[in-house]
Amino acid sequence: MSQRFSTFLSQLAEALRGEQGPQLAYLLKPTSEHGKAIVKELRGMLQYKQSMAFYEGSIDSPWDEIAIQYVLVVNHCAKQRAVEAFKEECTLVSLFLRFFASNSGWTLPALFSILRDLRDLAFDDGTASMEEAARIISKAFSNCVMDRQSPVAESRKWGVYYVVGLILKCYFRVKRISLSKNILRAIDANPDIPSLAQYPRSHQVTYRYYIGMLSFLNEDFAKAEQELTLAFYNCCIDAHKNQERILTYLIPLRMFKGHLPSKELLKRFPVLEDLYTPFLTAIQTGDIQTYDATLDRFERRLVDLNLWLTLEKARELCIRGLFRRVWIAADKSARIPVSMFHVALTVSGSGEMAMEEAECMVANMIYKGFMRGYISHEKQMVVLAKTGPFPRLADRPTPFALLQ
Repeated sequence: MSQRFSTFLSQLAEALRGEQGPQLAYLLKPTSEHGKAIVKELRGMLQYKQSMAFYEGSIDSPWDEIAIQYVLVVNHCAKQRAVEAFKEECTLVSLFLRFFASNSGWTLPALFSILRDLRDLAFDDGTASMEEAARIISKAFSNCVMDRQSPVAESRKWGVYYVVGLILKCYFRVKRISLSKNILRAIDANPDIPSLAQYPRSHQVTYRYYIGMLSFLNEDFAKAEQELTLAFYNCCIDAHKNQERILTYLIPLRMFKGHLPSKELLKRFPVLEDLYTPFLTAIQTGDIQTYDATLDRFERRLVDLNLWLTLEKARELCIRGLFRRVWIAADKSARIPVSMFHVALTVSGSGEMAMEEAECMVANMIYKGFMRGYISHEKQMVVLAKTGPFPRLADRPTPFALLQ
């Protein structure tokens, strides 16, 4: 028997006896140095998978098989064989779940670790593997939810939201977002799951991010803004990439309520600064030409992010900004000729348009609550409210209405 593998088995047995979840997670990491050392020592035997059967029965089942699977995974990872590594990790996880289903929450650190490894290996392997990973991880979710014997403090239920986060990551990765409904229904159907606020912040942030994204894609923008805002303010300050992902969608949603990000915030995220600064500047100055040019320049990027339609609709914020500048130029008069808005639209880059089209755009701004007043068609005059002719965007009854 390999000396290193013998030591590994002893360490596994000790971690199991002492219910040491973090130690178990460490021992099963496929990228660890101890794993590479075992593989190096067993190199001859690993040419033939069946030869590893020699070690079956070395420790209690299913851990003898798990130990063998671990070595096979490490071997394939070392040789950069993604397909084989993923298949062996699938078997390892399935064996672990057999043990996990009859134990309490002390096993959660190990569960989290091997499921994360499974997802990472699936990522290297491709779409089909990612779907298979989601299917296997869903079994772990069921095992977490169904723990009704363990004391609350030691329940496997404390793994629910971490596992759900991994499943949703898989679905989003392969663009099978509709499958998320099943897992969310399962959460709703189990009222005995502790409230989300009782879970670690990292679990909360991941879950809220994906709920926010699902709401965004389903055009429930009020809920999307709520969930993404909570995700952002609870996100670890050092998790820069996660904050950037959240802000990518939170910034345009906040724009519709008149809350533009500060320059200081954007400077912390150069990628978002590059994307959003031209749009924000155009909105503030009413520069429709620049806004349209920016939409064209970033079209492919915005389409990939599912943001193009959102920012195309946000063009109306730019028109509102332009019309407000017309009002200021007219000494904030309550009566402004339609022709002034027509000229402003023409000069700002909307191209040649008939007076009727300009009048229609003013009427649209009034209808959607961006302006308060009415149009005297006979006199070709826009009559604005004497107080608050351009209400704050946040004060509009339905700030996300134009996104529907």
